[in-house]
Amino acid sequence: MRIAMVSEHASPLATLGGVDAGGQNVHVADLARALGRLGAEVVVHTRRDDPALARTVDFAPNVVVDHVDAGPAAPLPKDQLLPYMPAFARQLHEAWQSDAPDVVHSHFWMSGLAAVGAAQPLGIPVAHTYHALGVVKRRHQGAQDTSPAVRIDIERMLATVVDRVVATSGDEAFELVGLGADVDRITVVPCGVDLERFRPDGPLDDQRRTGRQRVVVVSRLVERKGIGNVIAALAELPGVELVVAGGPPAAMLEDDDEARRFQALAHSLGVADRVELRGAVPREAVPALLRSADVVACCPWYEPFGLVAVEAMACGVPVVASAVGGLAESVADGVTGILVPPRQPDRIAEALGQLLGDERRRRAMGAAGLRRARCFAWPRIAKQTLDVGARLVLARPSVPWHAGEPA
Repeated sequence: MRIAMVSEHASPLATLGGVDAGGQNVHVADLARALGRLGAEVVVHTRRDDPALARTVDFAPNVVVDHVDAGPAAPLPKDQLLPYMPAFARQLHEAWQSDAPDVVHSHFWMSGLAAVGAAQPLGIPVAHTYHALGVVKRRHQGAQDTSPAVRIDIERMLATVVDRVVATSGDEAFELVGLGADVDRITVVPCGVDLERFRPDGPLDDQRRTGRQRVVVVSRLVERKGIGNVIAALAELPGVELVVAGGPPAAMLEDDDEARRFQALAHSLGVADRVELRGAVPREAVPALLRSADVVACCPWYEPFGLVAVEAMACGVPVVASAVGGLAESVADGVTGILVPPRQPDRIAEALGQLLGDERRRRAMGAAGLRRARCFAWPRIAKQTLDVGARLVLARPSVPWHAGEPA
């Protein structure tokens, strides 16, 4: 099967840790690799953000990354990309006119907009994964939401026109039905985890300090990820250190507004000597960092899936996570970790304290997490995704739905 993945801002080649480079990049990269291993021919179309990038780059066996010219060839915040989606769609449409994939799988709302505009005039079926929903972001961030005003309307439209919505959790599927999606056209396929990389055996982060228990957070440095709440919880956990991996490279942290805010918070609470903001960590170093933790904290205000929690479980480490979105489904409360209400540092501190004070419980939860993580192994998740595409190909009409140029 020939699959075109569209991911306008989240390139599988991007350096992780920036404001707009995180779980979606990982998901797109790992899904593409896993589909390639199953024999699918995959092209990942992403926006060119550097003039030096080649148009196509071999990424993995059977996988190519295609850099599409749409807007300035420079890094731009994703919330500024909407005006360039018509150009993105035109480029895709032209490419697919002469070399059409069997199915298109778009990731994030703007990718969906471009994919539908390019694919539907050619009769190519489209599956879409949102990764995050504007209605949820608006609910939690209110006036701080920087998304374009039309985002929710476009997401609602996509829910009714794409051939299949691939939700990453039951919670997201529920939200999508509220947007107008037909429940019979939604398939839940969770994000996957690389069990060859994320495993309990292997090296530990070599910067572990002796004599202190360690809590690890791996996250983009944005407020809604709840890092400030975990720092506040640390004030109630004497002798415990917190390592936060994510954001710009360590040498650039002093110029990052969120990093400075977290450092100021740590100083004000008297825990600055126990908080390390490590900055961007290479993807290959993340498993060792997770394995070095006594507990991994994933405490965002909201979260569509929560990949780090599953990666921690795959490493045999218990998790304290917010009872929101996909986290409430992937983390088995009391079995692989403890779920807590979002934005409540006292509850985070209580849960961390319970686990840090009970080594036997941590070991039991780590073992249970490892078993549960196998449900999210990439071969299984890729096969489910491939099955979605195969059903769409079988149901494809024999003639295009309508003729014309991309919307």
